[in-house]
Amino acid sequence: MIRAQHLYARIGANQILRDISFELSAGEMLAVIGANGAGKTSLLRTLSGLLPLEAGTIHFKGQDISHAQAHLLARDGLIHVPQGRQIIPGLTVRDNLLIGAKNTRLTREAIAELLEQQWQRFPVLRQRQQISGSALSGGEQQRIVIARALLNNPEIILADEPTGNLDPETSEALLNVFMEIYKEGKTIVMATHDYPIIQKFPARTIVCEAGSIREIPNDSPLVDFESLLDELPDPSSGQVQSED
Repeated sequence: MIRAQHLYARIGANQILRDISFELSAGEMLAVIGANGAGKTSLLRTLSGLLPLEAGTIHFKGQDISHAQAHLLARDGLIHVPQGRQIIPGLTVRDNLLIGAKNTRLTREAIAELLEQQWQRFPVLRQRQQISGSALSGGEQQRIVIARALLNNPEIILADEPTGNLDPETSEALLNVFMEIYKEGKTIVMATHDYPIIQKFPARTIVCEAGSIREIPNDSPLVDFESLLDELPDPSSGQVQSED
């Protein structure tokens, strides 16, 4: 599904990704963890075409997408769910969702079916579909963002801190949604600080450290992720700085 080879990226003078390589098969879940500033967001933005590569290659479904434009990747099934609740406040909930289907190859019938699926997945959004998105709570706005991504009928979802700044109950509910999406066969890459997610998914786990990554085993309940992150270098030490 995705093969990244020797990725390098920078923002200005800052080297933010360093020689990153990994492969992800269709239907897999990859959790990306790490300290603030370690490169998690930058990695997802690079995969989705939002951050240019300095060097290296990315293949998606066998095609080289190293320099592809983000909107074309989205149309082909690679969707980026950005950090923060990025909705259009002046639009209704319904119209915010339908933005996800714009510039796709989907028929009206397919869009209507996908929209109904999201109403069933998020009943609160159906109830409030004619309300301005700005009137909804933070958790409800995050549901809009997730539902909008799914309205594109993606093959792979790159989710950047989807539970960020949410209360534990809402975070748990959204993680259960991602579990449901995963069981439906979607491929997911999720950058997260919500470490219990590792125990909820049969996920592979990579740790970002100063713009590099390493994969760690997570099939044992003895793995202490809080202690693991305490061992990571402080990005403020000057080793690397990024938007993440």
